Parts: sequence; structure tokens; C-alpha cells
Amino acid sequence: MPRFPIITTFAAVVALAAGGAFIADDAEAQATQSKTEKPAKATAKGKEKAAGEATTKPGRTYGSTALDEKDSDQRTFADLDNDVFHAMVLLDRAQFSPGVIDGREGKNFTAALKGFQEARGLEVTGELDTPTRKALKVDKRKPTRMLRIDETEFGSPFVTIPDDAEKQAELDAMAYENLLEEVAERFHTTRETLIALNGDKARNVRIGTVLQLPNVLPTSRDYSVKSEYRDMFNALNIEPEPRKRGVRITVDKSDGQMRVWDKDDKLVATFPVTTGSEHDPLPLGDWKVTTFAFLPPFHYQPDLFWDVDSSKKDTMLPPGPNGPVGVAWLDLTKEHYGIHGTPEPQTIGYTESHGCLRMTNWDVLTLSRILDPGFKAKFVA
Repeated sequence: MPRFPIITTFAAVVALAAGGAFIADDAEAQATQSKTEKPAKATAKGKEKAAGEATTKPGRTYGSTALDEKDSDQRTFADLDNDVFHAMVLLDRAQFSPGVIDGREGKNFTAALKGFQEARGLEVTGELDTPTRKALKVDKRKPTRMLRIDETEFGSPFVTIPDDAEKQAELDAMAYENLLEEVAERFHTTRETLIALNGDKARNVRIGTVLQLPNVLPTSRDYSVKSEYRDMFNALNIEPEPRKRGVRITVDKSDGQMRVWDKDDKLVATFPVTTGSEHDPLPLGDWKVTTFAFLPPFHYQPDLFWDVDSSKKDTMLPPGPNGPVGVAWLDLTKEHYGIHGTPEPQTIGYTESHGCLRMTNWDVLTLSRILDPGFKAKFVA
């Protein structure tokens, strides 16, 4: 599966500019990402070498006045600003996902704001206005944390993912390709953003490196899941207990948003999703999601894909975060369709799928904590 270039000249300049802002304890976090959006398809990715060691003391939390309009010392680099970065962290924790946390405005961020505003009884503007800032700031979470990168049993050892499905089938797992990719997914962001926050420390990350990271740490690590999946939920910083539970979802193809509703028909969560294409449209109508499967293998059937040579052999691909369905498959009552993760989180909401609903790996795991198997799903255009 493809990955965007880890650093561009533009991102490197921003990273250097932002790097000097992290000297004082109260410095604001800065985040950036190169603006490239491409359709996902199977391809090989470059393997990063790990070298270097951080010297920053672990455990420091950097504050921010980014959501305090009166006192804000906002600094903007190109189309990236700290207000957006901090708001994204708080929206992520409030179950109104902006997708990847990259400090950039876009349709996923706007949709997350609208969902949060609706759920909080605010005027639905899609803007980071004063009432929305105040509501977000009820959660006093700082935007970033300085954390030492630890080892995890999930997503390793690293591998190079080949283009060809038959060669992918020979792998033990569709694991991460390098530590930078893994850390980005664990903290709900992109590799470009980590480099913007940390410069060479991120480019050369290894176990023990201390990095400034989006503050998406859960409030506990008490996961009521099978032991073989606990490290996955832990590694991806999933909240064990949702803020609010839901009983059904609606997915609107027109805005690429999944909405989660509780038993009183109140909105409790939203997520950006990729919903289909002209060749494989979203299956409109009423369905149910019957079962959840974590770290599933993927039965690759070329005859089900319009853009794949049907003479190719059926094959079973191993599970892993870089597999075609990511870390989870939530099975729909429509045959061959499901809600699942992706190896390409930065493409969610911006590309097309083969009919299924794709989410970021962390969002599909969060969804599995908000709803129980058997929930209803309504898909509309």
C-alpha cells in the first residue's frame, strides 16, 4: 500500500521553523504535513533506517493558549496553525474524529466541528468559533506530550510490503514498514506531522527516542477484550470506555461522514469514512453489523474488483495494520461488505473504495467500543 513521501522541502523548512518554539515549557506545539492526496493502491514503500537518540527529558507536557482567543499568541505556517492542531486533539478525544491530526483545516475537520457542535447544542457553523472553543476547553487536555517511544508487540517486526498480492500472502503479517510509520499511527497523526514537530529526532526515531506527540493518551488501559487484542488497543491509544455509547449509525455519502446515535436519537460520535465509487457504490439502505473481527486475514478475490485482472489467483493475505482492511472488520449483512480499517489513514474521506466503508485504524477500533455487534446501519446518498 502506498505511503506519501516522508518529508518534502516545504515540510523541512516548517519543521526547522517550528523546532525553536519548543524551548520554553509554555511554547505552543506546531504541526505540518505536505499537502498530497492520492488514491490508495498496492505498492512498495521505502524502508527507513533508525539511528540517533533524543536527549529531551521525558514526561514534560507542553501547554498551549491556542484555544484562548483573548490571550492567544497564534502562529501560522502556510495553511497550518496551532488552533486547529489543539482542536483536533480535543475532537479526537470527544469522539468527533477529524481523521489524522495534522493541524490543517479541511473537510474532515469541518465535519468534526459540526458534529461536536450539534451534540453540544451549539450553533452548527463548522467554524472554530468562541462557543465551540469554550466547549472544547472543558477538556483541559494539552495538545502535545513529550513521551519516550516504547516497544510494543503490535505491528512488528517491520516488513517491506511488496506490490503483488501473491507475494504479500507469503508474509507472516502485513506489519508496519518502519517505526516512524508505527508511531504516527499510534498517535493518530502522520509521519510528516511528527517530523514537523520533532525534526531529525522523528526521521531517525528508534526505541527510547523522546518525541513531542499529539496528546491522545487514553484515560485508562483497562481493555475488556481478548488478551491477544489488548496490545493492539493499547498501542493505538484507544479509550477503553467510550464517553457515550451508541446503538445505531447513519452514513451519508454526500458528506463522507458516519454518525453514531444513542437510544434517544442523540448524536454521540462522528467519523470520516470513505464510502465507495462509481464502480462499487455504497450499498444504500438499511443493514445490520453482525460481528466484529479484529486483526482479520483478508481473502483477496480478484473477480470482486473491477480494476484487477480476474486471471489473478485468489489468495489469503495475512492480518496486520498494513493489510487491505487494516486492524478490524465489522461485518455487514450485505455479502462481501463491511466497515474496516485502512493502511492509508491520510486518504480517508478523500479517495474512493471498492464499496466498503473505510476508516482509520484507530477510528474503527473506537467505533467497536461505542457500539455492540448487531447494531443497525443506514446508508443514504
